[in-house]
Amino acid sequence: MNIPLAIPRDIPANTPNESAPEALDRSALDACFLGPYGENDSLLEKLVVEFLRDHVYWRRNFHPEDPPAIPTRATQQPGYQAFEARMRRELHSLSAALKKSVPFHSPRYIGHMASDLLLPGLAAQLLTLPYNPNNVSEDAAPVTVEMEVRAGLQLARMLGYPDDPARDDCAFGHLTSGGTVANYQALRLALALKAFPVALRAAGVPDIDLPDDDWSAFNTGTTAGIALLGRWQRWLANQPADQRRAWRARVQAERIETLGLVDFFARHAQLSPPRVLAPVTAHYSWSKGLKLLGLGRAQLELLPERNMRLDAEALQEALERCLRERQPVLMVVAVLGTTEYGTIDPVDRVVAARGAMRARGLDFSIHVDAAWGGYLATLFRNADGSLRSRAEVGADFAHFPQPEVHAAFAALGGTDSVTVDPHKLGYLPYGAGAFICRDHRAMALLAEEADYVFDGEGAGDYMARYRRLGQFTPEGSKSGAAAAAVYVTHRVLPLDHAHFGLLPRQTVLAAEAFHRRAQQFSAELADSVHACVPFAPDSNLVCLALNPAGNRDVGHANAFVRRLHEELRCDPQRPLQMKEFFGSMTTLRPEVLGAAEMQRIAAQLRLDPATFDDAADRLVILRHTLMNPYLIDRENGISYIDRYFDYLAMRVRALC
Repeated sequence: MNIPLAIPRDIPANTPNESAPEALDRSALDACFLGPYGENDSLLEKLVVEFLRDHVYWRRNFHPEDPPAIPTRATQQPGYQAFEARMRRELHSLSAALKKSVPFHSPRYIGHMASDLLLPGLAAQLLTLPYNPNNVSEDAAPVTVEMEVRAGLQLARMLGYPDDPARDDCAFGHLTSGGTVANYQALRLALALKAFPVALRAAGVPDIDLPDDDWSAFNTGTTAGIALLGRWQRWLANQPADQRRAWRARVQAERIETLGLVDFFARHAQLSPPRVLAPVTAHYSWSKGLKLLGLGRAQLELLPERNMRLDAEALQEALERCLRERQPVLMVVAVLGTTEYGTIDPVDRVVAARGAMRARGLDFSIHVDAAWGGYLATLFRNADGSLRSRAEVGADFAHFPQPEVHAAFAALGGTDSVTVDPHKLGYLPYGAGAFICRDHRAMALLAEEADYVFDGEGAGDYMARYRRLGQFTPEGSKSGAAAAAVYVTHRVLPLDHAHFGLLPRQTVLAAEAFHRRAQQFSAELADSVHACVPFAPDSNLVCLALNPAGNRDVGHANAFVRRLHEELRCDPQRPLQMKEFFGSMTTLRPEVLGAAEMQRIAAQLRLDPATFDDAADRLVILRHTLMNPYLIDRENGISYIDRYFDYLAMRVRALC
């Protein structure tokens, strides 16, 4: 008998199967990964074999009356055997080549944003791959499309967004290939929301309380814009059928998505292309996104930092200038865990700045690029989605979270959209990024087919609407296996501090231990090298700056750190076992840091700031991503952090 897989739809998307899940203890993490030594190989093998067999039984029971299309004698035929031989040869060759891959699974790997994979997600993805669902619509993926929508709701609760589909203002999220595409989606939605009130004015829609002029319409803002969209939808639904079609076409003809940027702004000479304000540490995807959107790189204004965090005063000055010059602002971007330094921008102050400017007639969207730090939010959430106090979060740590970090996470619910990467701190296979918006009603503006009136099948039904997922996403075809991996992982490890939060807890503890050990390293090797952590870690990413003792020249310091990094980077020409540890590097640029911060770091390293010139306009530093939960191996009494600094001390002394 064929038993179809089905999601238990009577269970909320953001809770595990148990109605009141018990907190997990530390030992539960030992079942989460294949393990640095492959300790859970039998568990993964058992799961893969069990569900491969289950998949075969599903095929055989689809129509058991159909005879096997491949004869049993096929395996004995020369062509079959030759094909199998070629396939085995190429797979063995692939397996051999992959042995040169970076050992992300090992606690000796502290380089880029990658680590071992969670078994629930890995097994779910492997289980789903043979079914090959395409999450463009329910027709192509009747199970995994719903999983993807529910995974979006799971992430929404983690961020503090409304996650009940019965609410009109429920959040919505979908998966992407990565954070870059999620950021593109944020730009698309922000522009659609900003321009739509202008289109309604241009079309002359009556009786829905439109803004008085184009500038006011362009600054309607997210919340008021969604309310205006709702009034338009209700007004349109009350028109006769022929008038409804005519009005829909009339408004569509005035939309920026129809006209394009050139014609839209030519028709609305009072307006100029809007600007995106982002911190100077923002990911390069924002530059790429503005180019793709057609606004151009010139509309991206990078704001200065303070201690590698967005300078809220500089943001306020930029907003004041934009208001004074009547320069529209599309979006302000805050980063929750910068790629280079893991620092947390003051999201709360961005939200407060938007509230103050809104009252003065300048409004914009707020997007948080939490591709790296999004899953740290699990540390701040109770099982019911409520926010934990700073004291509750900090009980497990020495310093984390600082007041400004707690305030930033507490303010996430006041933003408009967030990028999160399950394939980073979610410990899931590539590529699985996610875009989450606070109010799903705005997504009507991104529908490839006009979605202003919810009629027909599933009218007003949240889940039914988003089973046509490809209508709303940038991609067409997309893997349902990734959605299964994310959804199942969040079911096994709910996104709160007592479950999934155990993982980032270990990594933040490791970051605090790393910071302490770095200070000890600096004192112990003072005769050989000047070392400092340039920025106290906000999360689980810590940088280390180094300069040989007696050196004052930035170029020489950079050459020294590059030689160290040569011994820490992956080299496919050498056996992996010859590497003790794997790390990465980044740079500090004076124009990003500002004069005061550059002077501070140069003083700590005994460098002459005057040696920053065209040939050495940045300071090269080591960067450490502390994702592996076994960096402090209590079972065997091993600290890989201590081992790393012992190794680093040996190499520093040798180089000096």
